[in-house]
Amino acid sequence: MFFRIFLLFTTVTLLELALIIEVGRYLGVITTIFFILFTAVVGAYLAQTQGLNILNRIQFELQQGRLPSDELLEGLLVLVGGILLLTPGFLTDALGFLCILPFPRYWLREKLKKYFRQRLKFEIY
Repeated sequence: MFFRIFLLFTTVTLLELALIIEVGRYLGVITTIFFILFTAVVGAYLAQTQGLNILNRIQFELQQGRLPSDELLEGLLVLVGGILLLTPGFLTDALGFLCILPFPRYWLREKLKKYFRQRLKFEIY
């Protein structure tokens, strides 16, 4: 497990660095830094607004006496997306936006539900 995490962080960091260098060559250093800062600010704003929306939906579901499983998964995705957007780099920004924007988040939520259902099947037997 440690090796997988190490490999993941090393690979993502190297890919991000290579991508930043290439974008910097093409657009220039100042423009590249601006885009990185801009996506961090936009990402933080989207994470905050989407996160508050999800928390309100969770509260409503609880008041109605329903288990907010979909909302909790979406909340997890928004949290992960916010962390990815605050991490400098274009690859992590793209993945972060996929976790925060509603339609891709819905698709990812359904994939997570399918993954958890299969994990539960294997743990029961």
